[in-house]
Amino acid sequence: MDSAPFVIRVAEPAEVTLAGEVVAGAYLNDLTVSAGYVDFLRDAATRAREAVLLVAVDDTVVLGSVTYAIGGTPLAQRAAAHEAELRMLGVGPAYRGRGVAEALVAACIDRARRDGVRRIVLSTQPEMLAAQRLYSRLGFVRQPVLDWVPEPNVELLGYAFVV
Repeated sequence: MDSAPFVIRVAEPAEVTLAGEVVAGAYLNDLTVSAGYVDFLRDAATRAREAVLLVAVDDTVVLGSVTYAIGGTPLAQRAAAHEAELRMLGVGPAYRGRGVAEALVAACIDRARRDGVRRIVLSTQPEMLAAQRLYSRLGFVRQPVLDWVPEPNVELLGYAFVV
């Protein structure tokens, strides 16, 4: 399965719970996150209702997921009007190294172009160095003005991509 192709699409109903589990597992593998945030990561059903929940799927296996939220909607924390925000990008540890995260982000960029969005923003933790390298490689630029602290001891770094 490691070399098999995968597809990126909007999560189908049967994939929503799996997407939440994959993202929660990815974060727990890489970071220390609060129990409340783990519950939020697992709640892909809300993301599917309030934003666009994209998944990378290999046959019936959900490899990873990302949430694409338009500015002004409930899940967009940093995106302004005419912007989109990427949230909760995660790839299962066993599926890394296949270009899944890059394909998910590229799908969001394509979607933003179709939506007429001017800019995509995202937040990442300082420890997420691989994610930061990916974002930079894809054209996202560090934006300190977007940095913020959503809860005590959680610092987030802002990035933006001009569509």
